[in-house]
Amino acid sequence: MKLTRTFLGATAVSALLAGAAWAEPALIFDLGGKFDKSFNEAAFGGAERWAAETGGSYRDIEMQSAAQREQALRRLAESGSNPIVMTGFAFSSVLEQVAPDYPDTTFAIVDGYVEAPNVRSILFTEQEGSYLVGVLAAMASETGTVGFVGGMDIPLIRRFACGYAQGVMAANADANVIINYTGTTPAAWNDPVRGGEITSAQISQGADVVYAAAGGTGVGVLQTAADSDILSIGVDSNQNYLHPGQVLTSMLKRVDNAVFAAFSEGASMETGVFVMDLAAGGVGWALDENNEALITQDMRDAVAAAEASIVAGDLVVHDYMSDNSCPISVD
Repeated sequence: MKLTRTFLGATAVSALLAGAAWAEPALIFDLGGKFDKSFNEAAFGGAERWAAETGGSYRDIEMQSAAQREQALRRLAESGSNPIVMTGFAFSSVLEQVAPDYPDTTFAIVDGYVEAPNVRSILFTEQEGSYLVGVLAAMASETGTVGFVGGMDIPLIRRFACGYAQGVMAANADANVIINYTGTTPAAWNDPVRGGEITSAQISQGADVVYAAAGGTGVGVLQTAADSDILSIGVDSNQNYLHPGQVLTSMLKRVDNAVFAAFSEGASMETGVFVMDLAAGGVGWALDENNEALITQDMRDAVAAAEASIVAGDLVVHDYMSDNSCPISVD
């Protein structure tokens, strides 16, 4: 297994070189669609940026059900799309079956791992970005109780929760972290009503900052938090603009850069495992005109110190997926 630690969007390798073969790239969105304002939309943003900068075109597919994954992959491969990028770990088992049948097609999977010579597996250190927003949540909270609303209850989302809890407790050892998940099926990614209900329940328990890592479901979390006059934290894309002055920050997961780089490299895209961590700019937190009044200098200093420690290796945020455990309970 080849492991590359890199910032995929830093210097994308253009495949539009004189005489180079070029095939139209393609992007398949996971359930929730391209306009989920979170994970899928970040991928869409990367594809759109590539199209704007190169003048190129690409194909995309929004699935209506999980059963369409294999059909979508095969249809794009048969039509000559190359590379084919897909969002979400749920594509992993399908890609394992499909990739060997199209050895001349390169595939990239975001958040999944497939060991095949024509596959790029793109992984992120979500626990590091979540730690940073956890520090901010603890420092912004007036009640000492903060919440986390995850989407589908899977190890990947528990990685978010564990990193968040570690950051909260680092900033306030007496804090209380309430953690809930929306469900155990893919429907958990696109249920804003349920997200709002969970948020209301956490508010009733004293939470005054709630972090959503739930795809389209998170839109309901942020809306309910705003309606209840508490703070929320967005995820994946910069969601600060959704409720200016009420979204404390957003944990950025640069899926856009991952897609942009894959499209830019084209059919000759390098394969293997690519890890986008904090040091490489793969994760972070959002500060803009919509939330700058919420982030005090003390908060900025605390997060900057945490970032420096993580990048230097002095602070290692525990990765739930390394052993399915967390030093702080995420049940």
